[in-house]
Amino acid sequence: MTRSGQEYLEALRDGREIWLDGERVKDVTTHPGFRSSAASFARLLDLAAEPALRPVLLRGGVHRAYAVPRSYEDLVARRRAYKVWAEASYGFLGRTPDHMASGAAGFAARPGVFTGAGFDGAEQALAFHRRLAEGGLHCAFTLTNPAEEAVRVVAERDDGIVVCGAKTVGTGAVFADEILVGTIEPLAPDAVEQALTFSVPVDTPGLKLISRTSYEQHARSVFDQPLSSRFDENDALLVCEDVFVPWERVLTYRDPATTAAIWWETPAYLNFTHQSATRFWTKLEFLTGLAVLITRSNGTERLPAVAQALGRLLGMVAQAKAFVLAAEASWEEVDGGRGGVRPGQEISFAQRIMAGELYPRAVQDIRLLAGGALVQLPASGRDLLHPEVGPLLRRYAGTPEDTAEERIKLLKLAWDALGSEFAGRHEQYERLYQGAPHVYLTMQTRAGAADDCESLARACLDGYDLGTVR
Repeated sequence: MTRSGQEYLEALRDGREIWLDGERVKDVTTHPGFRSSAASFARLLDLAAEPALRPVLLRGGVHRAYAVPRSYEDLVARRRAYKVWAEASYGFLGRTPDHMASGAAGFAARPGVFTGAGFDGAEQALAFHRRLAEGGLHCAFTLTNPAEEAVRVVAERDDGIVVCGAKTVGTGAVFADEILVGTIEPLAPDAVEQALTFSVPVDTPGLKLISRTSYEQHARSVFDQPLSSRFDENDALLVCEDVFVPWERVLTYRDPATTAAIWWETPAYLNFTHQSATRFWTKLEFLTGLAVLITRSNGTERLPAVAQALGRLLGMVAQAKAFVLAAEASWEEVDGGRGGVRPGQEISFAQRIMAGELYPRAVQDIRLLAGGALVQLPASGRDLLHPEVGPLLRRYAGTPEDTAEERIKLLKLAWDALGSEFAGRHEQYERLYQGAPHVYLTMQTRAGAADDCESLARACLDGYDLGTVR
């Protein structure tokens, strides 16, 4: 069932071992590096209490992301739920609870994939999905191996296994109830010690999360950094030091083929993409809205070159939307329909290419529209409140369209989205969070309709010969 935001926050006060700037964080709900972002995650859960949103977000008392879709209409309904949460953070919280919830629903749609040659994790996969759904849990994941000492089995016991090692890029992990640890890329056939998947509570003894810089902690105020002060989902290195994992939480074990297959032979990854593509579409809507506001503040929106630039951005928004709708419309059956339906693979894979290439172009275009105004900003909103400096800013920093306060507020929002360290992280995230280009472009070659394209070109070639020469 769903939880309230307050219940979620209380669950985070579990003694988890989080490290930031050389210090252990006692409570992520009160620490200045995490508290506002934790509150933003909590507010997502509270949206289900709003009468107008409850039927959009929930099905059978749980978030729609947990449901296995059985039809095109179910896919559309799930996307509408994604959109509500995406809009609540303007697209800047990427790993909200509905992300892994969707992946877990993908596992439940085809649990037989978890049955390997030497280990059967099918029941555990179903229990994982059921546990998340019934508890309304927020599960993060770490799937990327470091160059040295990835998470591996160091001991096997009657009641479970002991693991050591690390995983990288645990996005949102410090705010999660559980962490799914696995490997999404293919492993060498002999890498059996690293070929495992399991999910454990974040407060499990021996589990550490070492956080990157907290943009939230360095934000001056919501006025000065309106996005990074509230929507810094964080990324962390996961370290396991003799972590015990009970067998009931082990999903794959000592099986390289199965450990990778659970992502690609179930709808899990395509479900991820469905949620991510909806969020990306929302994020482009927000950025384009900023562009409109900036050009209106500048009084330039009617200039032909500016109107064309805005048209290009609106076209990007339409492209992002089109990929979501097309993936739904090209739905495919899972396991002959026994596992419901999934978004179309070809369009879903293509969305990864589009998003990684489109986002930096959109950011660059909006920065050009903003011009030098993004460079010349007061250090803090306190300047506007100062008895001597404030009147000067009100006199010289406004425009005919906006007061100085309105203009500075807008441009600080734009800088946080486009030029800050927080913004740089988001550009890198949108380029690479679905994998490196050499991986997803190669996958597109295999998943795309290369044979159909070749056949069409071959039909043209076969339609004439040298006999047409005169």
